[in-house]
Amino acid sequence: MRYFLELSYSGKAYNGWQIQNNAPSVQQTLQEALSTILRVPTGVVGAGRTDTGVHAARYVAHFDAECPLEEPQRFCYHLNAILPWDIAVQDVRRVRDDAHARFDAVEREYKYYVSPRKDPFRRDVAYQLIMPLDLDRMNEAAETLLGRQDFTSFSKLHSGNKTNICRVTRAQWREQDGCYVFTVAADRFLRNMVRAIVGTLLDVGRGKLSVEGFRAVIDGRDRALAGTSAPPQGLFLTRVDYPDDVYVKQH
Repeated sequence: MRYFLELSYSGKAYNGWQIQNNAPSVQQTLQEALSTILRVPTGVVGAGRTDTGVHAARYVAHFDAECPLEEPQRFCYHLNAILPWDIAVQDVRRVRDDAHARFDAVEREYKYYVSPRKDPFRRDVAYQLIMPLDLDRMNEAAETLLGRQDFTSFSKLHSGNKTNICRVTRAQWREQDGCYVFTVAADRFLRNMVRAIVGTLLDVGRGKLSVEGFRAVIDGRDRALAGTSAPPQGLFLTRVDYPDDVYVKQH
């Protein structure tokens, strides 16, 4: 029987979610902890990749168990006791046996944090960019991301995607707790897409690129037209949504 795990993690110590040769990953760490708890080798499949240094406030992964988990919260308690401090499990839920953490997701949301001042306590969780930014112009440019369109200009080269078409439902900057926060939601994301978008929007914010120029970057469908990718530490995966029928109702 299959379960969805909801978890969060700091990406600072890991080479991303996916298992790497000779490098620590969140997936490998979680698999080892699950295998210890369930006393049988247990693989996990995640909702998608996160790159080296990228964080997740809410991530979803699925795993299979031979027997039902009678006390889900107690299971989470024991799993958290084994996991390192920078990975935390919040919930485990029974799902259909064919449910898939990646392919059944209908929308994902990311947030990117920019600190406009030097702050030693945000060094690992925000991009410290100490220069004036025009949020109004950045939001005007961000509006052009909305809808279903080709995002090749913001995709990592040679990623092997079958399509670079994504449907963006939200793209907005706002000020929050002394940071500039960019929130973007879509049905799917390409590799490096959010960081490339943020880096290019920051060029708009500091006057290096016009709103019309940003639109031209999208239409150009060429990664060389976009700006430099923003650093990984400011990026958080914050939400992964699924249809209600994925979950098995508990009686």
